[in-house]
Amino acid sequence: MSDNNQNTYFDLHTHGFGFLNRVRKVTPKKGDPFYATTITCLRGDDNERTYIDCKVVGKEAIELFEAHGLDNYDFSPKGGDKGSLSFTISDISLDTFTYQSNHNTKAGQFGATIKGRLLKVKYLKVNDVVLVQSPAPTGSDANQ
Repeated sequence: MSDNNQNTYFDLHTHGFGFLNRVRKVTPKKGDPFYATTITCLRGDDNERTYIDCKVVGKEAIELFEAHGLDNYDFSPKGGDKGSLSFTISDISLDTFTYQSNHNTKAGQFGATIKGRLLKVKYLKVNDVVLVQSPAPTGSDANQ
């Protein structure tokens, strides 16, 4: 048995298509600013929706958010802007919380959210303009 100090970890990557919501630049009291978004993911034959709160961590994804000023759009359901994307999210996990008093009907109740890390954006369309479209994968890249 060898005694090497290599860390072992497992990647969990989720690939999908969805819509941008709540794109924002977060400036914490401690640490560096970062982009965050909620992606409304589509799944199943009936386009059921699953929401994933994401921290944007992939270098190219961060550059994309910065270059196109995605935090300046109003992607809320009542907003006028529409954004759709094909993505890769890693490390999804479930996080529980308690609704605060500003949610009158749910105050004090428990809730849950799915969180993840946005690694890649393969396709991005904002207000009917395609901003990013990666070429289709070929060969061994087709499974990634």
